[in-house]
Parts: sequence; structure tokens; C-alpha cells
Amino acid sequence: MFYYLLKYVFLGPLLRLVFRPRIEGLEHVPASGPAIIAGNHLSFSDHFLMPAILKRRITFLAKAEYFTGPGVKGRLTAFFFRSAGQIPVDRSGKEAGQAAIREGLGVLRKGELLGIYPEGTRSHDGRLYKGKVGVAVMALKAGVPVVPCAMIGTFEAQPPGKVVPRIRPVTIRFGAPLDFSRYAGLENEKAVLRAVTDEIVYAILTLSGQEYVDEYAAVVKERQVAEQNAKRRFPRAPLV
Repeated sequence: MFYYLLKYVFLGPLLRLVFRPRIEGLEHVPASGPAIIAGNHLSFSDHFLMPAILKRRITFLAKAEYFTGPGVKGRLTAFFFRSAGQIPVDRSGKEAGQAAIREGLGVLRKGELLGIYPEGTRSHDGRLYKGKVGVAVMALKAGVPVVPCAMIGTFEAQPPGKVVPRIRPVTIRFGAPLDFSRYAGLENEKAVLRAVTDEIVYAILTLSGQEYVDEYAAVVKERQVAEQNAKRRFPRAPLV
């Protein structure tokens, strides 16, 4: 119940006012039945913009940290995310990927929409990164279509670290559903999972027009952080 109050009374109208989203290809989202909406992830606002404009309820897999913050603020944040249709997923440890897949398949078995970011994390620089194969596993195991989606302009409106978004228009663009029924029963084949994931990411890239990086976003982030820390510890001596 609170999901629809948030969508139609509180958060939805506010997001439409701030971002003035232009919606393209909404007819590609199935009116009923299970499907995966796979999109790029550029901003914290992405979690709420897509649910605000879709006619159907959508459930996203979100990192568990959003649900475990300390104090009153943490509890309010957790309540807000759950009310917005988010499911917490622990991304640490060996079982993290399997837990996310189980949660996602549970949503699809109910005949609902599942939202997922194949990159696995927010882009820190606006580029599109290599996708993780969890989206392919779920698509093949559940036998559902995958609708690619591109968020355009949300990085500029609310880049990482910016709490209050800039008031500027964004575009949310959906592509034609991708059918992977030809790979039925091959969800344990690594080459197939990689091919399906790459096809999904390529469809997102075609919609978004981003620069593509053939590396995982988390790996690139870690490398950049390590390089920055090294520079702080060993600053270059001034030239004399």
C-alpha cells in the first residue's frame, strides 16, 4: 500500500517535478507477467525514477548497506527503501551472488517485474562497464524476457557524492525485449552466460550512447582508489 502512496502521492510527483523525465519506449515493458528490466546505473536517483514512471510495480535488488545504517536515519532509510520495492542483497562473501539470484528468481516466480543493474554497482564516471552474469542466470532459469533500459542525464543531475540533485531534465529509454529462449537449459554454461550478458549490455549501450569499458566497474574503482592512496603516501618530490 505504501508503495503506491509513495509512487503516486509523495515521491513520484516530486521526482517528475525535479527531473521532468522524458519517457521513450515504455510500450516495450510487458503489461503483465514476469520480466527483467536491465539498466545502466548512473545515480542514486535511478532507484526511484524508474519505479516512479512505470505503470507496474517493479522490485530492485539493492545493496544491503542501504538497509543497515545506524540510528533513526538508518531505520528511516531502510523503511524508505523497502517501501519503494527494494530487496536488500549482501554483496560480500562467496554466497552473495547466489543470494541475489535466489531473491531475483523469487520475484519473477510471482509474475512481477525485476529491476537489475548488470554492472553490479553505480558508474563512478558516467561510462558503461562490463556486466556480471547474474542477470543472464536469472533470465535463463526463469525463462523471461529482458527489457534493456537506459537512464540518460541522471549522472549529471546527481553524480556520486551529491546529496541534493540538480533540477534538470533526464531521459528514460526502454528498448525492445530480448528473448533468450534459444539458450533454455544452458544456464550453467559459462560461455552462454557471458554471451547473454554481453548482448544485454550492448542493448543498453545502444540506447544510452555511453562510452563502454570492458572491465568490471568495481575493479576499476578499487584500482583508482589504490592509486590515489599511493599518491597520498608517496607524493612526488618537487622538481628543482
